This record gives sequence, structure tokens and C-alpha cells, in this order.
Amino acid sequence: MSIKHIREDIACVFERDPAARNTFEVITTYPGVHAIVHYRIANWLWRKNFKWLSRLLSTFSRWMTGIEIHPGATIGRRFFIDHGMGVVVGETAEIGDDCTLYHGVTLGGTSWNKGKRHPTLKDGVVVGAGAKVLGPIVVGDNARIGSNAVVTKEVPDAVTVVGIPGRIVRKATTEQDSRRKAMAEKMGFDSYGMADEMPDPIARSIHNMMDHMHAVDDKIDRMCKALNDLGDNTCNEALPELKEENFVSLSELGSSNDAVSSDDDVKKGQDVN
Repeated sequence: MSIKHIREDIACVFERDPAARNTFEVITTYPGVHAIVHYRIANWLWRKNFKWLSRLLSTFSRWMTGIEIHPGATIGRRFFIDHGMGVVVGETAEIGDDCTLYHGVTLGGTSWNKGKRHPTLKDGVVVGAGAKVLGPIVVGDNARIGSNAVVTKEVPDAVTVVGIPGRIVRKATTEQDSRRKAMAEKMGFDSYGMADEMPDPIARSIHNMMDHMHAVDDKIDRMCKALNDLGDNTCNEALPELKEENFVSLSELGSSNDAVSSDDDVKKGQDVN
């Protein structure tokens, strides 16, 4: 425990909560800050082998804040708990630097055996309201756990996990991005406005169709080139143009969805300030 770490825990609130107005307000009214200060002291006592006293302080903190952090847990720097009510962090949980938890989050165990039984969150992880991360699993750097997700398997770096059971929603590669955008422009509407990382089955279906159409276009181009080499100019005829008005509603949908990123969705559903 150090005063420097506690000051960092207080300062990071201003970066992650737009409702925070001044340091005095944060110190006196933020239960997440109270809980982490209590934890820093309790953890120091725990490591000095004052087990009962550290557990007593942890119980007092739970009563005061609604947040239960076992003093044996390992928590890095600039840790922020927003709102906080109902957060539970188990004894063998490990949390890296710059992590954020929202209310109702559980970092729990799935075994009654001694030893490592709680999750490890690497640096920069954000866990949404009501999410449960269970067992001795590792959540990779900068991963996002969506609200109410239940995660029981390893999570790679920089992905978003949603649903019950938790499933990884991967971002498209740069090459896929470029191909889909080119196909959307060719078709005359912006379906790419529906972000691929969102768990939207309609958006995923459209993206799969666009990938298939791109493959078909490539094959047709090769066939036309072969026909031209044989002296057949049939492929030189222009294809009928698609009418833009047929895709107006899709363009409007894409524009509205494009304004919201996946990371915002993980956070915005939780911050009621």
C-alpha cells in the first residue's frame, strides 16, 4: 500500500466518470473509491499476517459501500469501480492496472478447493454491469466484458465478450473492412455502418453476403478475362445500375448505428449519472 497508489485511484475517476466534478466530492461520496482505499489498507494487513483484522476491515467496507473485496485479492494501479453496489472480488482474483468494474460484477470461483480459483484480469479490462467472470481464467489486455455476460473461458486480448454463456465478438480484419466497404459503395448503400463487432445477426448476415459477393465478383472477373482472351466480348456489356432509393432505409440505419462504438455500448448501458 502507498499514498501514491491511493492518489492514482482517486485521480483516475475523473478520466472514466464525466459526473465527477472535484476531488472533495470524489473522496467523500464515491463508494468505489472508499472500497479501494479500504482494500489497500486491508491488503497491507493481510500481507503482514493480520488476517482477522484485515477481514474485519473488509467486512466493514462491505457494510459501508456494498462492495466486497477480499483482502487477499491482488489489485493493480488506477482501479475504478463505478457505482459499485453488489461488486464481489474473490480471494485469489488478480486485477491489472487501469481496470474498471461496474455495479453487480462478480469475479468469482467455481471450485471449493484451495489454490487459484478466481479470474485474472490483465491491464485495461472493462467489465460491464452485472457481468460474472468465474473460475481461474485469464481475461486478456484491454478486453471488454458486456453487461450481464457470464464468462467461464479464457478471453484473448482486445476483444469484446457478450451473452450467456459469454461469446467472443471479434472485429473484422483490415482487409475485410476494405473489401466490405468497397462492395457497399458498389451496391449504393452503407451497410458497413452496422459495426461487425456488435452482436447483431442481421449485420452479420449482410456482411457474410457481402464477403460471398466479393468472392463471386472475383470469379466472374477471371471468367470474363478468359473469355476475352478467347475473343468473346460478352462481358464488356455494362451491368444494370442499382437504384440508390432502394437502399435509403439501410443507409439511414447504417448512419445512425455508425455513431456508436462497441466500447461505448459496454459502458453507456451502465452509467446512469
